[in-house]
Amino acid sequence: MPSADTPAHLFNAHLATIGERTAAALQACKFDGLILHAGEAIEIFLDDHNYPFKAHAPFRWWAPLLDAPGSMVVVRPGRPPRLLFRVETDFWHQPAALPARGWPESFEVVTVHSTEEVRAALPADLSRFAWIGDPAPSLRTLAPGAINPAELMRRLDHARGRKTPYEIACLREANRIGVHGHRAAETCFRSGGSEYEIHQAFATACGQREHELPYNAIVALNEAAAVLHYQVLRRDRPAPPRSLLLDAGASYAGYGSDITRTWSHSDPDFAALVEEMDALQRGLCAMAAPGVDWRDIHLSAVERIATLLRDAGVIRCGVEESLDNGVARLFFPHGIGHMLGLQVHDVGGFMEDESGTTALPRPLQDPALRLTRPLEPGFVVTMEPGLYFIEARLAPARSGPLAAQIDWSRVAALQPFGGIRIEDDLAITAEGCDNLTREAFSLS
Repeated sequence: MPSADTPAHLFNAHLATIGERTAAALQACKFDGLILHAGEAIEIFLDDHNYPFKAHAPFRWWAPLLDAPGSMVVVRPGRPPRLLFRVETDFWHQPAALPARGWPESFEVVTVHSTEEVRAALPADLSRFAWIGDPAPSLRTLAPGAINPAELMRRLDHARGRKTPYEIACLREANRIGVHGHRAAETCFRSGGSEYEIHQAFATACGQREHELPYNAIVALNEAAAVLHYQVLRRDRPAPPRSLLLDAGASYAGYGSDITRTWSHSDPDFAALVEEMDALQRGLCAMAAPGVDWRDIHLSAVERIATLLRDAGVIRCGVEESLDNGVARLFFPHGIGHMLGLQVHDVGGFMEDESGTTALPRPLQDPALRLTRPLEPGFVVTMEPGLYFIEARLAPARSGPLAAQIDWSRVAALQPFGGIRIEDDLAITAEGCDNLTREAFSLS
């Protein structure tokens, strides 16, 4: 028997909770039911094979079925959810399979092999059903009442913001797996590995293929750490290795962790700066609690980073002045974090209420924020302050009005290290938050 806090034990309660939320959304939008499509395999242009398949997030909210294109979940309030499990008759590929026990027992499972069988397994009248997913070819014969209706989508996205205990357990497990990868990646970095070798060490330790990871890992050595979404995996080994910024997560049951760590290879000055950023990040994590405005945490992050920049000799002006003139934001150009769950940048971050019609605005100085809602119990968010030496941002400042506020010799000394980002995943509780990432590092 699974223990009381494992995903397997918590799954039925999760289904009951999201069933209640979905029923309320359907009633508000005057629908009788919902068809959630997993998605279809997409063929590469002018080729005979497909891109790696990833099931749609609204489908995965109900069923942790990741590898069965064409499958559907049919939701009708007051009835058990029905899973139309699509199995292709195909001797070229291994068909998907359901677990013999566990979560499928919570569904009425109907195995289907064709569009005709799909139609026969659905209610006869779909005029008051909403379809969520791609406009798949099968829609021509199904004719649901609405396809991705905006109001219903907003209500469901808002509901997904509050994670169930099952979802938090999945994210906790995704952090545990991801931390194993980070430990292996650091070891590879310290032995002089290339970006490609570090990435392979990470994926191997996680036990996951690249397309199973929740996002393409950012493996940035030296100056590459200044590229926020660095997408290259260089095969050559840098000489000398100075720094590694690793932004990489692992998946569990369709939920993904999002973890970033930065390491200095052997430079004590940069190592001290990393330690100061780590302490700064932990201080921001301590601010996360129900009712706190996320925009206030972001502003505090900018202020603390400005203090660090001044103390490290990077900027010459005071903290308040650096906030007013924008010099601090030159080095911290992104938001402090985002919602996390079935998607890395999970939905519902700007909605003031369940209708989703009112968006809470981003501050004018911080247009990159991905979350503006006050925190609530059940939210899972990332906390990821960063400090970077990005030439594309610094070059205009060298000849602009901010030039005198920056010690350019100090910038030149730090620019070969690229930058620093520290990121943890936080589950908001009634009392404050649980740091899923630090917990996983303490246990690894």
